Amino acid sequence: MTGTTAKAPAASAPAVRAPRRRGTELTLIVLAVLLSVFGYCAVGFGKSGSVPPDAAGYGAGLGVLALVAHGAVRLRAPYADPLLLPIAVLLNGVGLVLIYRLDLETPRDQAAPAQLIWSTLGVGLFIAVVTLLRDHRVLQRYAYLSVVAALVLMIVPIFFPAVNGARIWIRFGGFSLQPGEFAKVLLAVFFATYLAANRNALAYTGRRIWRLQLPTGRVLGPIVAIWLLSVVVLVLERDLGTSLLFFGLFVILLYVATGRTGWIAVGLLLAAVGAFAVGWLEPHVHVRVQDWLHPMASIDAGQGPNQIAQSLFAFAAGGMFGTGLGLGHSILIGFAAKSDFILATAGEELGLAGLSALFLLYGLLVERGFRAGLSLRDPFGRLLAIGLASIVAFQVFVIAGGVTGLIPLTGMAMPFLAQGGSSVVTNWIIVALLIRLSDSSRRPYEEGASE
Repeated sequence: MTGTTAKAPAASAPAVRAPRRRGTELTLIVLAVLLSVFGYCAVGFGKSGSVPPDAAGYGAGLGVLALVAHGAVRLRAPYADPLLLPIAVLLNGVGLVLIYRLDLETPRDQAAPAQLIWSTLGVGLFIAVVTLLRDHRVLQRYAYLSVVAALVLMIVPIFFPAVNGARIWIRFGGFSLQPGEFAKVLLAVFFATYLAANRNALAYTGRRIWRLQLPTGRVLGPIVAIWLLSVVVLVLERDLGTSLLFFGLFVILLYVATGRTGWIAVGLLLAAVGAFAVGWLEPHVHVRVQDWLHPMASIDAGQGPNQIAQSLFAFAAGGMFGTGLGLGHSILIGFAAKSDFILATAGEELGLAGLSALFLLYGLLVERGFRAGLSLRDPFGRLLAIGLASIVAFQVFVIAGGVTGLIPLTGMAMPFLAQGGSSVVTNWIIVALLIRLSDSSRRPYEEGASE
């Protein structure tokens, strides 16, 4: 008989540590700050032939904000995507440079100092969200509170005077706020929660008409009613850009939740019908459509170029590599040069090359948001990440399309670039939520499960 020997227990394989990439993030942040400071100095050289006296203070302020935000991510979201924060820092820095450059043409209307204060507040809220929101799934508990708050934020501006034809501002004293900017994040939370809970019923129940599976009214009714109410409020405010954004967000999340391509076709059809009706019946929107169809009509009438024509002239003057920072004339666009049309300044002074680089940064930001959503295991997180990234994508498309003559103007703010405190704060909150979602998607499963 041969003896048996007990086998020694096999040594467990060493755990593979997932890369955190915080060093990569820090390197990219330093590069983003240096590029912003270089642009700030280039404006000074272009306008006066010398470095602006406050260039060091600008660089130090932006650098401190970026490093504090990086510290919050390193401590609270160590597995987050390393590209999200540097992209936000660079876009915010370039926006401050462009606003400062336009301030030099309007000494009595200085917007850069206020924009820096709003950016500081945005970074502060970014840190608060990253630090306090340990699990994105907590937001599901406040879905209906979010939609009520969103509707209130959209209704309140109706009772304030219109500004440039739109009732989207709350103004008292020297302070102004655009509540709709915050409402879009709250609606994204509600849409993601509701669609995640009812995705199977939306996809597989109800009546099939042609290639579209229509769910029962009990399932689809509440969310459609809330969406229609928000659109009605926005039409009353004459803020069709935000209305288009909400509609696009609704259709995209419905498609992602159900996987039914028919919803895209229905969404495009409804958007076309709604745009035609509002553009024909609403005088404020009708004027914008006419300006879009005939951008040179005011020149032909001997009234000089309108804003769209001036914007097109600015893009044409920029050529491939631009006139150089501080050497353009986009201030001729008028009162909206620092907000709606700030992209024209980038196109004129940075050229097609610089404009393409900005679009690539936005595209990369959206792509990383989509990637985080596709990597998440829970339906709510997946829909929320895709919804937040889609908000940025829609804003960039609508604004860029308007100032380049692709679609009618909508009056929205370019994320991070344009003057607007509500916009920059909201976009920092969006980046913070994407940081949290990407941390959850990249975190090792065992570690995430143990928390």
